[in-house]
Amino acid sequence: MLMKRTVCWSMNDRPSISDEGVMMRWMQLELGRINRGIVTERKRLSDLLLEERPVSVTKDGKEYRFDKDSLAAFASGIPETLQRKLRMPALFYCSADVPDSCMMTDEVAAEVLRVKNEISPLRSFENGKLWLSKPIAYAILRKYPTLFQLVLR
Repeated sequence: MLMKRTVCWSMNDRPSISDEGVMMRWMQLELGRINRGIVTERKRLSDLLLEERPVSVTKDGKEYRFDKDSLAAFASGIPETLQRKLRMPALFYCSADVPDSCMMTDEVAAEVLRVKNEISPLRSFENGKLWLSKPIAYAILRKYPTLFQLVLR
């Protein structure tokens, strides 16, 4: 006769949920899930404007549709040279380490936001990063749906 063996773990054998390593692994897993909707193939604004149905692909392989009206409104007033350089969607990076700000690493996107008067011309890059307050980033996200994405780190 076979006996079923039961393994019991004592509470001391398991890592505690309050253990920093456990929390960090869990948070990285969740952030990976949240960021699945981030576009992997960022296309030039000039190319998206020519597409009948502007789309790209996300990390999880799904179709990401750009709002055609938002593309046209956003492109208005942007010089063609910048339209050819700008890759969409532009990305804002947010981290729990900096709770009140977002960062951009795309200098062309920042230049376009200056041209559109969405950010001050006095804002500049330091060490390849441009910092914006979250309210400014969120206002841009709302104003131009599908053209900007928020990446959580």
